[in-house]
Amino acid sequence: MRRLYSLLVCFVLVGLLCFGVYNTSWAATAAKHYTELQLPPLPQVKIPKYERYVMKNGMVVYLMEDHELPLVSGSAIVRTGDRFEPADKVGLAGLTGVVMRSGGTTKHTPDQLNQILEQRAAMVETGIGETAGNASFQSLSEDLETVFGLFGEVLREPVFAQQKLDLAKTQLRGAIARRNDDPDDIASREFQKLIYGKDSPYARTQEYATLKNISREDLIKFKQQSFYPNNMILGIVGDFDSKKMRSLIQAQFADWKPNPNLVKPQLPKVSENKQSGVFFVNQPQLTQSNILIGHLGGQFNSPDYPALDVLNGVLNGFGGRLFNEVRSRQGLAYSVSGAWSPRYDYPGMFIAGGQTRSNATVQFVRALQQEIKRIQTQNVMPKELAFAKDSTLNSFVFNFEDPGQTLSRLMRYEYYGYPSDFLFRYQKAVAATTAADVRRVARKYLKPDNLVTLIVGNQSAIKPPLTQLATQVTPIDVTIPGSPTQATRN
Repeated sequence: MRRLYSLLVCFVLVGLLCFGVYNTSWAATAAKHYTELQLPPLPQVKIPKYERYVMKNGMVVYLMEDHELPLVSGSAIVRTGDRFEPADKVGLAGLTGVVMRSGGTTKHTPDQLNQILEQRAAMVETGIGETAGNASFQSLSEDLETVFGLFGEVLREPVFAQQKLDLAKTQLRGAIARRNDDPDDIASREFQKLIYGKDSPYARTQEYATLKNISREDLIKFKQQSFYPNNMILGIVGDFDSKKMRSLIQAQFADWKPNPNLVKPQLPKVSENKQSGVFFVNQPQLTQSNILIGHLGGQFNSPDYPALDVLNGVLNGFGGRLFNEVRSRQGLAYSVSGAWSPRYDYPGMFIAGGQTRSNATVQFVRALQQEIKRIQTQNVMPKELAFAKDSTLNSFVFNFEDPGQTLSRLMRYEYYGYPSDFLFRYQKAVAATTAADVRRVARKYLKPDNLVTLIVGNQSAIKPPLTQLATQVTPIDVTIPGSPTQATRN
């Protein structure tokens, strides 16, 4: 047995030796540095075939067949949002979106609704965010008629059960009580207030008092303001026959009366609340500082957005200037980022920041400021430009990973009034962006001398002090007003 084992070992060694002798040239040519690899060009992205039509009651419908899996999913975008809720009832839109589904319908109690869906491994969900409302469903193809019927019920006949509203408010009160537990959350929340203003719909926060002001009648009224077929875009994708799907939609929604007096709501005005300054939230338990700096930004439909996105690639991510200089070379950051972050129909922000040790806080802020100034004054090198453009263009295909994602994008563009080929125009503009374009937009849009700076950290551990950044450092009090017991329903 031992002899057999020895022979096997010999055969293996001889084989390896032969492989090494006769395949040395192969090994030499096969091992290449990653920069020498020749990759094929990216495939051209094509939009799957789809159908768009408008029902007599004004509902816009998109249909996109996809028979790869026996699944059907759909969503409706409704023109509403929490930016339209009253200032003394912040949280109303979110509660409306939650309880619209959790509270059941006129035909099914919440438990009945849940049971029917669970038995079919299906889903119906609703929600209202900052700029839009959404209702969605997903089901197996064989259960489509049943699940789509429940989807229609939730959209048209929610009852907003008081018990479910009470539960949702209790959960929100818990979230308010915990909102200062995470320094990242504190920084993000308070930075938005500094940029937009604490009373702006894009920055205000729900409080115990605003939740207390919200009643079931408020939810019903808020829903009735916007949930109409002529204020909605419905999109369905999956394993269905379009002709049969049209009939199903007709049966479910044709008798839903439009609102002839519906007026597109006026968007809240946006102005820059703070144009500079250093602000500080003291959190003595922290061993590091969470830092954000920036100013008001712009929208996706800016003709300079593609060049600004390439600028993001130069600044941000692995291989970007912030990572290479602030994190790797200077060793000042656990994480660092910076980007021009636009929005569809109101100005976004330019925002940079990260986390660093307490005694490196001032140095970290100065390093960020320096990199923002440097991109305005020093030309982008060819390798930097190529890396930023390649990263952006290579990630382009991930916008179309599946038909559902593509359909969602088409619906979103229509909702915000963008052309359906917006992303392809953007792709071409990114490919055409030059180093001069990046420098131009950096000079035009970035404001290194007018940055709002926010630090969340341990005041006693920050050495040198923040007064080295500005003669006046403004403290921010994040104490939560009121108490959960005061916010319960009367």
